[in-house]
Amino acid sequence: MSDKDDAETMRGRLRSERVNSLFSEDELIEDYYDQPAANDSSCWNDYGLSTLQSSGTVSRSSSMHSGSTEGLDASAQLLPIIKAGWLDKNPPQGSYIYQKRWVKLDADYLRYFDSEKDTYSKRFIPVTSIARVASIGDQKFEVITNNRTFAFRAESDADRNEWMRTLQQMVDERKFKGLNRISLFQPPAGALDSVDKCGLLELRGFKNKLYVVVAGDKVFLYKNAEDYRQGIGITYIEMNVGNVKDVDRRGFDLTTPYRIFSFSADSDQEKDEWVEAMQQSIAEALSNSEVAEKIWSVEANQFCADCGSPKPDWASVNLCVVICKRCAGEHRGLGPSITKVRSLKMDRKVWTEELIELFCQVGNCVANQFWAANVPPSEAIHVASGSQERRRFLIAKYKEGKYRRYHPLFGNQEELNKALCATVTTSDLAETQSLVFCGAEVSCFSGDPDFPNPIALAEQAGQKLQMEFLLHNKNSEIPRVEAGSSEEKHYSVILPSVTHNGFLYKTPSMAKLVHERKSREEFSRRWCTLNDSIFSYYENDRNAVPNGEIKMEEIVCLVNNPPDTHGYESTFEVYIESERLYLFGLDNPEAIRKWVKSIAKSFIHPRADELLRLDFERIGRLQYKGGLSLERAKEGWFALAQSVLYAFFEDSDKEEAVHLKKLQELSIQGDSLVLVERRRTLYIQGERKLDFLGWVAAIQKAAGCSGDTLSEQQLTESDIPVIVDRCIDYITQCGLTSEGIYRKSGQNSKTTSLLEMLRKDARRVRLKEGEHHVDDVSNTLKRFFRDLGDGLFTKEFCQDWLKAAAIENEEEKIGQYRQLLSSLPMVNRATVKALINHLYRVQYFSEMNQMNTHNLAIVFGPTLFQTDGKDYKAGRVVEDLISRYVVIFSVDEQEMRKQQDEIQAIIKMRIAGSSSGTQQAGDFICTVYLEEKKTEAEQHIKIPATMTAEELTFEILDRRKIETKEKEYWSCFEVNEREEAERPLHYSEKVLPILHGLGTDSYLVVKKQLSMENMLIYLASRVSDSKHGMMKFREERNLLGLGLSTGFHDRYFILNNSCLRLYKEVRSLKQRMPAVETSHRPEKEWPVKNLKVYLGIKKKLRPPSCWGFTVFYENEKHEKQQWYLCCDTQMELREWFASFLYVQNGGNVWPSESSKVRASRTQQDSRLGNISLIPLRGNENEMRNSVAAFAADPLTLLRNV
Repeated sequence: MSDKDDAETMRGRLRSERVNSLFSEDELIEDYYDQPAANDSSCWNDYGLSTLQSSGTVSRSSSMHSGSTEGLDASAQLLPIIKAGWLDKNPPQGSYIYQKRWVKLDADYLRYFDSEKDTYSKRFIPVTSIARVASIGDQKFEVITNNRTFAFRAESDADRNEWMRTLQQMVDERKFKGLNRISLFQPPAGALDSVDKCGLLELRGFKNKLYVVVAGDKVFLYKNAEDYRQGIGITYIEMNVGNVKDVDRRGFDLTTPYRIFSFSADSDQEKDEWVEAMQQSIAEALSNSEVAEKIWSVEANQFCADCGSPKPDWASVNLCVVICKRCAGEHRGLGPSITKVRSLKMDRKVWTEELIELFCQVGNCVANQFWAANVPPSEAIHVASGSQERRRFLIAKYKEGKYRRYHPLFGNQEELNKALCATVTTSDLAETQSLVFCGAEVSCFSGDPDFPNPIALAEQAGQKLQMEFLLHNKNSEIPRVEAGSSEEKHYSVILPSVTHNGFLYKTPSMAKLVHERKSREEFSRRWCTLNDSIFSYYENDRNAVPNGEIKMEEIVCLVNNPPDTHGYESTFEVYIESERLYLFGLDNPEAIRKWVKSIAKSFIHPRADELLRLDFERIGRLQYKGGLSLERAKEGWFALAQSVLYAFFEDSDKEEAVHLKKLQELSIQGDSLVLVERRRTLYIQGERKLDFLGWVAAIQKAAGCSGDTLSEQQLTESDIPVIVDRCIDYITQCGLTSEGIYRKSGQNSKTTSLLEMLRKDARRVRLKEGEHHVDDVSNTLKRFFRDLGDGLFTKEFCQDWLKAAAIENEEEKIGQYRQLLSSLPMVNRATVKALINHLYRVQYFSEMNQMNTHNLAIVFGPTLFQTDGKDYKAGRVVEDLISRYVVIFSVDEQEMRKQQDEIQAIIKMRIAGSSSGTQQAGDFICTVYLEEKKTEAEQHIKIPATMTAEELTFEILDRRKIETKEKEYWSCFEVNEREEAERPLHYSEKVLPILHGLGTDSYLVVKKQLSMENMLIYLASRVSDSKHGMMKFREERNLLGLGLSTGFHDRYFILNNSCLRLYKEVRSLKQRMPAVETSHRPEKEWPVKNLKVYLGIKKKLRPPSCWGFTVFYENEKHEKQQWYLCCDTQMELREWFASFLYVQNGGNVWPSESSKVRASRTQQDSRLGNISLIPLRGNENEMRNSVAAFAADPLTLLRNV
């Protein structure tokens, strides 16, 4: 029986029955398949998916390209399985109906099948679309996406918990990596990364059409276009095991060893397009590894011809060398006239049988015998070599021909040409290579009019490989050593062989940003092509001469505009180095997406190609500052996707993600855009004004409030909206005792103005007593919650919260509240806890503010549930949450004690302020420890703005009645637990600014400075004001992941009265003299006044000795650096530290008359007793800014922290 007949038999007997195995039980099956005929009804339960997959009939009907089905199971399973097992699946149409399913989880998606033997899933759920995993009772759990919820039941609680843990870990990893690796099977924002064809097709046995997508080497099946946009599909088909057959006028079969898929299109033309797309998908699936495997069959081709990296998957087709991805990037920087870079796996159209055979015969072995015949070991590169090393080596090797084996006829053009004409008629490819790259002309005249050039001679002689080599080198540039080195590009960009063409609508190029909407009349239709790293646009598709060209290496930024930004539905912008902007558009979003992807792929550096997986709005290269060398900007690759800025840097394979909505500071300082996140700073600079202004505007917009839901607000590190955090902090410090707080309404105009300012940019708003009344702030907070688009408790769960309030059983009610709390989105959950915690504190002061739990519930119930007072259960919910705060939110004893201490501190501060009638301007309460950090050593001190470190030290000693003895040097230390380092404050240093800069892991302690006597002796005996010597040096990595990370390095340092200088080598005595020093530039130099030197180094850095410093540097622009210095002995440590103190303080290291200062100082008010520290909150910039206003506003610090 023929294959076609066999296939028809299958369609007549099994096709309708097995159609159900592809469909999810989540849908009403009878709506989507045709009912089988009566005489076939008995077959329905006789044939399962496993039966069909093992059917010999199907196997015989599947004619595979590979000629064998051996190992096909493995081919269909590309990704390793992380977890698999049996689970019960609950469909929506029956909440008590569970069906057993085989479930698999891999790195990209969760799938479930009828059985463990099935190849094609009933449903796949991308991991990146999973929002969270929640327990819903005994042995049951839910997988919740943005649009759907999938319920499963395990065999035991332990199994359920293991599934939940594994799934949640996968989801968290994806979120943490910022979608570093987008699954091919997940459509980002509704589309697969590379879709060749998509649309509706009939599948035999289904009543409704399915949405079919051909993408790369796979075919995906979705129930409809909406499911496709959501990324949740039925199954996918690996096309490396597929074959396409024409059946009839509109029908065709896609056969695999496991089943036959019979499709029908709407027209003959549609069918032909689908068949062609699937055949191309099969070819791509087979060619992906086929070309590489053939070329790798030669041992020398299994390693990069330049650096030796294994499994190189790029090649230079004219040089006949196989190279790795990193070397390919540098090859492309040499230009196509020297080396033509192609991918072994992506550029399948390039790899003809002749070219593959040419690489097998020449390849790395023969090529390197010519190109690398004389490479000195000191100049060779290796796998770990950096970009600059590779670039220098490849320029010398291929552009200058520095290491090549010269042909004996080199320099004699006529003889070289004659030798080439003779050699191409033979099979000696090595000789041809040597002749061509030593100067023989590929197009020289052979002397025979019938065969006028070497290419014709090779064709006449039947030497196809010689022809192939000559054709690829027809326009190749001959290596020559030029006088002086040419200017190297800061980045050599790999430009993969991307070819694309089509009509686009284009405006004239511009020299400024496009602020106004461009109408359709301002665009002109142009035929555009992208080929060999050049984007060309023509008057029409018949013109041979382009109107203009854009070289990919000149592009600095590519922008994918939102829909309908201009007259055409979809538009994109191209920025180039010469400060010009090009705007293109179409009414076809899919076509524009392909153009954007093609152009981006053509100019992005290979190490940053992970950025191409993002659904980016803007992508390009920018200058940045980071690491130790803040004086020199470097170049990196950036992509903006929604509210996350992704960054890639030279010589770094690590992608950094900056969450813009969580920035602590976003500002413009000079020509830099400063982004501060978690006390780490990134400086982006504008080398070119045009694209930099676009980046600034886009980043500022992404970092601001983008909507009226909680997740669209600016957020703190704790995922609480900054608006909420600002208002709560202000009311906590200034309004807890205000009568009728939250019940009284503020002035409507002031509330509206304040809320508008907070929504515009909450980070910049500082709430100050005198400027903002507590009732205005409290009203602003209430209005913010009332106006939320989705509400605090979300519209999805709002009614469930109200129903929970009616539960009479106390334990059951609390359990329901807890479950609902865990079901909320992360930002909503964090905000609920922060708000209820705040209201819990407010009711603690009810005797003063008259706002007990019930009164607060009356106010906040309608506000939070947006019921306008129509449902009393809203108040019940809020009252329950406040009164049962500790239980519902699982507040542990330590956290509770901390909150109680804060409350007591506020009470005592208010009592102290009211009893005295006045409060010293700038006073602040802080905790200082005596000798060590422990509870019994706590001292709570009121710190006036004028208090020095010496006065604070004596205050602590007086409280404990400690007498100082001769040669006892008591000091106040700033201790940084995170850095495992401490710094003795100078006796004249003001304490209050130090408190502003303290983080949560820092504190002050008063103790003896044991090494002070030895330091004073050293300073008195030294003969020079300068200090010099060797120390071990290491730089701390910054936000960008830059800086030294391989350990400590020997460096020579010179410290004088003004600066600290770093040299790589030891300086001679004459070189250290000031008159000569200017002629020997140091590697680094820092003003001493800008340094903060701490004693100690983190143990995890594994310092070579325990005698070291941690040094912080901050310049006038507040750009920060951090590094470590290590000495060999304790004596060296003392000498260096004494020298730092001496230089920074003008020689006044220790006061000469400390006892007089102690006797004459003003006795501080100690009535507050041992109350706990009110924690400082906020970033360093906020704390720093508040100092200026401190003298005029004594409560500024309490509100701005």
